[in-house]
Amino acid sequence: MNQPHRFHIPVLGLCYTIDTPLMVARYGISSVLSIVEDELIEDMRSYHALRNGIAFTPITKKDPDYRARRITAYLNLLHDLIERQVNELKTSSFDTNSDLHKYFQLLPGDAKEKADYKKMLAMEAGQPKEELQKQLIRSIVAGDIDVNIMAKLDNPAYTDEGQKLPDEFSDAVAALRGFANSKLSSSVVISAGYNPKLFNYAELHEDFYPQTNDHLPKKIILKVSDYRSALVQGKLLAKKGLWVSEFRIESGVNCGGHAFPTEGILMGTILEEFKNNRKALAAELLVLCNNALVAKGRNKFSKTPIQKISGQGGVGTHEEQELLLKHFQLDSVGWGSPFLLVPEVTNVDEVTLNQLATAQPEDYFLSNASPLGVPFHNFRKSSSEAQRKERIANERPGSPCYKKYLTSDTEFTELPICTASRQYQQLKEKQIAYSSNSPAEIQSQIKK
Repeated sequence: MNQPHRFHIPVLGLCYTIDTPLMVARYGISSVLSIVEDELIEDMRSYHALRNGIAFTPITKKDPDYRARRITAYLNLLHDLIERQVNELKTSSFDTNSDLHKYFQLLPGDAKEKADYKKMLAMEAGQPKEELQKQLIRSIVAGDIDVNIMAKLDNPAYTDEGQKLPDEFSDAVAALRGFANSKLSSSVVISAGYNPKLFNYAELHEDFYPQTNDHLPKKIILKVSDYRSALVQGKLLAKKGLWVSEFRIESGVNCGGHAFPTEGILMGTILEEFKNNRKALAAELLVLCNNALVAKGRNKFSKTPIQKISGQGGVGTHEEQELLLKHFQLDSVGWGSPFLLVPEVTNVDEVTLNQLATAQPEDYFLSNASPLGVPFHNFRKSSSEAQRKERIANERPGSPCYKKYLTSDTEFTELPICTASRQYQQLKEKQIAYSSNSPAEIQSQIKK
């Protein structure tokens, strides 16, 4: 169904939007949560289940396929709780303090339902008013519970004895399975590059293919930085019979985390290319997708399915949103960082919230903090930055790296380790110290 709002809340880190759907979906607002950190997800499932009087049975690391099952269980819980919230909203009164009132108050100013709501409030009691109230309740649509998978976060899984498990248990693939097996009818946002293993695995799941009346039970959103990336990845998926329901363009300069600079090409130029080519893009992908569906003996699309174009990164004013929606003809705009300052929407501790609210431009800097090797926007006042400096001062640089989500380096070890880990930093520091470089160069390399 069409969403009532023309903005969405993007994924913010691993935890900031982990339960945002529970706070905003009943008002028709779509949001995205990360499904990378299954331990956090299991903790959140425990918290929200017990808080809502729902029995909780832990899924432990000793259970088979625990990562995917934890994700499925949490997403199913979100689905059920939000369904309950919406049902309660629909049966509540049109009181000015109710969630029902808030739903319509939050709608865009030009929404027909908002105009009808104002009209209903001005009406005298009687059958016409009651009929309009019923009509308004039927119009209520919950926001989507979308999930994010960073394609590059796809480390292989190992047994306790160190034996490598099959590819289907790798981090990103298991996360995709967790979403695919859930009750949700929403989208997976695939970001941070191309992962052929992930694309191949999506091909195995029925819900990503068109059903009766072209319906897609689960949809794919690709987060991209430019048109070429959208075209290349869109074709790769279309040749598998998989339709990209949305291309989500993120500003490589202004996004809140990893910086994917596009060689000096700014956001406006990129969005203009999408605007000028979106019909041609959809037409080309539809031919490839339908050919693949026919070859697989599946239902092909009877008409061009919806393919949205959205943008996010650096948006901070209503005027900017209107420019993106009207001039570049975007379907939705993502508001990320501003929502970190809204406790009713995101999970940010009070100390960090105050630091963000009082931050100055010099408190932000582009760093080499990410083990992915991509420049990363950092915050000087963050607790992690303070912890990093404290570890260096104590001559124990690097993270203990308990969770091993970014283990990809094999310079010193047979099994991959993380370049931000204490193990890697110690090994690298020794290598540099014993090199033939000058003392000044050695110190410079160690500092880096």
